[in-house]
Amino acid sequence: MSNGEVLKIFTTPDPGGEMISVSSVIAVANKGLIGDRYYSLTGTYSKPSIDPDQEISLIEAEAFEELFKKHGIELQHSQSRRNILTRNVDLNSLVGKSFQVGEVTLTGMRLCEPCVYLSGLTGHPRLVKQWMHRAGLRAHIAKGGTINVRDEIFVP
Repeated sequence: MSNGEVLKIFTTPDPGGEMISVSSVIAVANKGLIGDRYYSLTGTYSKPSIDPDQEISLIEAEAFEELFKKHGIELQHSQSRRNILTRNVDLNSLVGKSFQVGEVTLTGMRLCEPCVYLSGLTGHPRLVKQWMHRAGLRAHIAKGGTINVRDEIFVP
């Protein structure tokens, strides 16, 4: 059992739009985050219907710190385009597992690998290679509710 924390929350209604920091967000089971581009199926990689691995994405604050320390690449947290910034939780270990973020139950679906699109947006062509397996987790919202900054992340 381990506990992490939600440090920041980001959404954007527009594909490619600036990620907006919010203090809380409503997570809707089997749908996504209200106000986010994937909830409304307008995200860059949206499909005609919501794919469970497009409902919410998480990334570790430690991944940003490691990227800078090892490779000298400094990114703003919002530049990752992930929804939830965490601390003290190993997201990679959560693929195929259920966990709690505040009152919301998530299931880890797959790693959220960096892509050429992200490299282009950040202006760091080496990002894909240097952030491989560290760029976050895509998750399914099994039980909805509100996620707040400072909520505990509980991994059984």
